[in-house]
Amino acid sequence: MQGNKEVLGLWAGQAEGAKFWLQVLTELKNRGVADMFIACVDGLKGFPESIATVFPEAQVQLCIVHQVRASLNYVSWKQRKAVAADLQPIYRASTVEEAEQRLDEFATKWDGTYPTISQMWRRNWEHLTPFFAYPADIRKVIYTTNAVESLNMSLRKVIKTRGSFPNQEAAMKLLYLALEHIAKKWTMPVQNWKAALQRFAILLGDRVPKAELA
Repeated sequence: MQGNKEVLGLWAGQAEGAKFWLQVLTELKNRGVADMFIACVDGLKGFPESIATVFPEAQVQLCIVHQVRASLNYVSWKQRKAVAADLQPIYRASTVEEAEQRLDEFATKWDGTYPTISQMWRRNWEHLTPFFAYPADIRKVIYTTNAVESLNMSLRKVIKTRGSFPNQEAAMKLLYLALEHIAKKWTMPVQNWKAALQRFAILLGDRVPKAELA
C-alpha cells in the first residue's frame, strides 16, 4: 500500500494456461493477498479468467505496450512506423469515448490492408480501457507491464551467463538469489503512487484501507 514494488512469488510454468494461473492466484490469496485493484497482464491465455475467479472485484488491464506489439506483428516492415503512429491516438486519448472514435478512424484507414488489427482491439476493448478512469499523470502506473518486463530482462541475463543447469531446482535457486539482489534496489515507491492511491480511494471506496491514505 506504500507503492513499493515487491515480487510475490516465483513459479516454473510448463503450461501457462488457466489451470496454472488459477493455482498461482489461489496460492497468493491463501498467503494473504486480500484484494487486487488492477491486474495489468500481457494477454497470456487464461490469465484474465483466472483473476476474475479468485479476485472477482479486480479490474483486468491488458498491457498497451503488448497490444501495440501484437498489432505490429501483422504489419510489413515498411509500414510499421505509420501504423504505430496511428495507434497512438487511441491509447493517448483523454477519454474512452475519444479512444473509440480514434479506433474507428484507424479502422477506416487501415482495415483495407490490415483488418485483423482493429478487430483485435475491439475484441479486447473491455480489458484495454480501464486505465481511462484515471488521470493522465497516473495512467502509466496502470496500463503497462514494463516493471515486470524490466525484471524479467534482468533474470534472463542471469540465466544466460550460466548457460545450462543440472536440474530445475538449481535454476530456481539462482533466480531466487537474483530476485533478492534486484529487490534491494527498489527503495522508492512507484512514480505518482500517492495520486494513484487517492484515485483508487475515490473509485473503490471502502476497499482502500483508510489508514493508508493519511
